[in-house]
Amino acid sequence: MPSPFPGMDPYLEHPDLWPGLHNRLIVRIADLLSAQLGDKYSVSLDVRMYETNDIESLLVGIPDVSVLSKKGQINTSNSTESQAAVIEPSTKPTTVTLPIPINIREGYLEIQEVATKEVITAIEILSPANKRGGKGREMYLEKREKILDSFTNFIEIDLLRRGQRMPISNDKNKSHYRILVSRKKQRPRADLYAFNIQNKIPEFPLPLRPEDTEPIIDLQGLLTTIYDAGRYDLKIDYTQKPVPELSENDATWADTWLRQQTI
Repeated sequence: MPSPFPGMDPYLEHPDLWPGLHNRLIVRIADLLSAQLGDKYSVSLDVRMYETNDIESLLVGIPDVSVLSKKGQINTSNSTESQAAVIEPSTKPTTVTLPIPINIREGYLEIQEVATKEVITAIEILSPANKRGGKGREMYLEKREKILDSFTNFIEIDLLRRGQRMPISNDKNKSHYRILVSRKKQRPRADLYAFNIQNKIPEFPLPLRPEDTEPIIDLQGLLTTIYDAGRYDLKIDYTQKPVPELSENDATWADTWLRQQTI
């Protein structure tokens, strides 16, 4: 059973589902390209590892860690003084979360020319840590800058609505999702495929050597296969709001769309 949405399913962004989807998608892209590239290129699935004690990373599986004040309002302040002003002395302990270091693993793909071992194209699928402030974003941005300053082609896939977008000069696009295809010979120009939950995910080419035919990546088809194989229809309750939530207009559209799919 396919996803009821025409393109990217916003319910797949839930922190409980995204890590597994991220891994499945990387493997599917690798398998697709390995079957199309022949003997000239090889596809490597590599892992970037780092240690962090970022609280948000520790609580990545919890969709909402907001704290309610006594009046029922969300308390977003991190100030010790403001918290001390509303907390009354008590002999009873409260539960806190310690920033215990954890190891983060992020997969990515590299297309290498077999004869020279040169990395021709790098493919990244953004993770929540890449789009938050902290070590995960810092490390990713450092790698991104090195790639864009090299002779390597670059593909960046962003299927997450939440978080800071990656730097693009004069970027005024407000789309939910985006795919960046940067060919070394065209920099600083690049091709940006921008789309929303209402749209089918566009197909895009894999940049290689100028003399080679570029395979087309059908991300929509891959996600449909993953959705079926992972039985996400049994894991998602479409009567609930997605995490992160949609805007009012998008939520209205999604509700209408989902009702039409069940008729």
